[in-house]
Amino acid sequence: MLMSVCPDQSTAAASVHDAAQRAARLIPPLWPLATSVAVNPYLGHVDETLAMTSVRLRRAAGVRSTMPRRWYAERMRAGEISDADLAAAWKAAPTIPAIETLAQLKASASMDSRTLGAHPTVAALASAASGSDWPGIVAARISHWAAGYFDQGQALWSAPRGRNAYEAWRAFASLDLTPEIAGLKGFASQVSRLPETAEKAIAAGVADLGLGDAALESYFHRLLASLGGWSQMARYRQWQAELAGGSDRTVTDLLAIRLAWEVALWRQHAAAIEPDWHAAISAYAEPLAPTRDDLIDAVLQEAFERAGQRQLAVELSRDIAVSSPGRAPLQMAFCIDVRSEVFRRALERVDPRIQTLGMAGFFGIGVAHRRFASDVAEARLPALLHPQWRSCAGAADDHTAQRDRDRRIDHRATRAWGRFKLAAISSFAFVEATGPLYIGKLLRDGLGFGHARKPGEPMPRIESAPDLEARVAAAAGALRAMSLTRNFARLVVLAGHGAEVVNNPHGSGLDCGACGGHAGDVNARLMAGLLNDPDVRAGLASRGIAIPADTLFVGALHVSTTDTVVLYDTDHPSSAHAADLAQANCWMAAAGRFARSERMLRLPGAARGEDVFRRASDWSEVRPEWALAGCQSFIVAPRRRTATRDLGGRAFLQEYEWQQDEGFGVLEMILTAPVVVASWISLQYYGSSVAPTLFGAGNKLLHNVTGGIGVVEGNGGLLRAGLPWQSVHDGERLMHQPRRLSVLVDAPREAISAILERHGNLRSLFEHRWMHLFALDERGRMAWRYAGDRCWQSMSDAEARLATADVALA
Repeated sequence: MLMSVCPDQSTAAASVHDAAQRAARLIPPLWPLATSVAVNPYLGHVDETLAMTSVRLRRAAGVRSTMPRRWYAERMRAGEISDADLAAAWKAAPTIPAIETLAQLKASASMDSRTLGAHPTVAALASAASGSDWPGIVAARISHWAAGYFDQGQALWSAPRGRNAYEAWRAFASLDLTPEIAGLKGFASQVSRLPETAEKAIAAGVADLGLGDAALESYFHRLLASLGGWSQMARYRQWQAELAGGSDRTVTDLLAIRLAWEVALWRQHAAAIEPDWHAAISAYAEPLAPTRDDLIDAVLQEAFERAGQRQLAVELSRDIAVSSPGRAPLQMAFCIDVRSEVFRRALERVDPRIQTLGMAGFFGIGVAHRRFASDVAEARLPALLHPQWRSCAGAADDHTAQRDRDRRIDHRATRAWGRFKLAAISSFAFVEATGPLYIGKLLRDGLGFGHARKPGEPMPRIESAPDLEARVAAAAGALRAMSLTRNFARLVVLAGHGAEVVNNPHGSGLDCGACGGHAGDVNARLMAGLLNDPDVRAGLASRGIAIPADTLFVGALHVSTTDTVVLYDTDHPSSAHAADLAQANCWMAAAGRFARSERMLRLPGAARGEDVFRRASDWSEVRPEWALAGCQSFIVAPRRRTATRDLGGRAFLQEYEWQQDEGFGVLEMILTAPVVVASWISLQYYGSSVAPTLFGAGNKLLHNVTGGIGVVEGNGGLLRAGLPWQSVHDGERLMHQPRRLSVLVDAPREAISAILERHGNLRSLFEHRWMHLFALDERGRMAWRYAGDRCWQSMSDAEARLATADVALA
């Protein structure tokens, strides 16, 4: 029988709305494949601890938030996690019931925590009662509709536009007889009688299911999590709308859609599942509280992270001799992406006089850029920001205008031919008529003789250039952000980065996250143009930044899959710098060989450094590179603190000289922008490693692109978000060690604390340990750990000796 809900027992509409909004904020956004950027899957949980988040995600999706206990136990047996690490993590954690000695804590690591599934939905209970896979059917039917609704041009026939998601689904589902064939009687008719708005439908569904206020947020989170990447795509729409000052309700619409299925299944199966549903409601209403197992797991994870911090501290404590050779023959600024650490170290090995620097790869110039012969504006800046300028590729002067016009016609003709091949009226006939002509191309690509995309377009230019003051401010901001305000070399190269791969739906994820999932060449070339502008240089001089007349800035692209560098020296021809450019090319070629030899050792199936070129052009290669796998730390310090140290391609290196930062404005920018973006990267890799079923994209070998926005496994189903398993695992072991990011800052603790005081969201990331914060001393050693609540703990000599020596505690 159906539950009877009296009017005074119904949940108020305002409470339902607020709970729906809170649940929506627990869902991370998912960027489309063409512009995919790393997203923190725990974005909605940063005001909670890892242990508390474990409770939420176990209820909502039945996933872990840490690795299995045996994984930590193996590292303890191998000595990677020392007793000192474990003791320090335990000391910093809340009290754990029945754990009074270190021996008891170590023993618990050998006993895996009890696995608890997600709280049941009506669909799950109906499935158990009827024998039909209702959760699978619901996911399949919603996915079938959502693939068309969210489509961004892949479908041969587009879904009708102009309706919100809830209205579009009602129009679809009221005519869809598949649920009734599967056994859900009268579903189409019920859909046609639903309330006109999603908000009213949710309120009505809550009343039908007898849900009270206390159960709503957890239950709504459970429903949204069951929709996988579709909920995350809806959250992306909300994110983008809010970034532009608007709003979007697609997440609410999806919640109403999923709830409509719950109500329909409840009406059909209530008699069989009512007692179990009452118990489920009580479970959803229970207050959130970490269990003993949650607390133990959080301590084990913290101990593993402290082990990595200990190793890093040992590396940074080594005494090194850094020479000052006078004016550097080359200064080269890279994106702080961890892949650049390997190349920077190799370049400095080629010639120690070379000075390398690091800053965010969009070089402080966020633009909406139109590629050559394209009308599509790409946001080439971090996802947290909004473009301020517009740019395009191609010359504006008469001398090259005709040449670019001819090339533009060729580019557009090629794209038109591609659209014709996929058009609804021609696609099948096209295959029949021209298929045999593609045999050669298939053989070439199948044998690995294809070619990855080539970097570079005509020189980019800023459209409707902003006034001189704005250009000077942008140039000064970039130079100050990398502490390059004096001692300029004759040649300064600004190197963005990008990847060259084929047949890889996640290819944009290998590009620059600071450039919105695009290669960083455009931003580097635009900034080089600003810094070569005589008027801008005059403005910089008035701000205390005097660039020598013989200094030339050149944009470049570091191709991360092959460790080659493309210099765009024709953007700013200079016969006086011909020898400098030729020497720079020689240095970078030699550095590339060193870097490839190092990276090759980690790539499965690579026997020599040159194999990385084959992998980039092989359409069957699932691991063309490891991207940011292994990222562990973010170091805000002068390069002399880390030069010659092998950080293994695991560190983001942000150049920073606090003595040059009056008022600490640059440090504030670094901590609130690049560090936060790096935390997104770190936690995406973390989530894809510890909870791959929820936060990972699954198996690349089964992927099919859907809607041009994401991938599904097989021929349908839920949209998969996060990183493919092959991006974090080599087939035998994890290649990404799931650690939350350690941020090391070479600046006074008082300045760091003052910035945290002004930025509550940033402080929350550190205080709830989604990142760890350290201050370096005058020798560049990890001297102070941020303990939360504005307190710093000294990493005393005794503690350092204990950790370094791996002394077992009694």
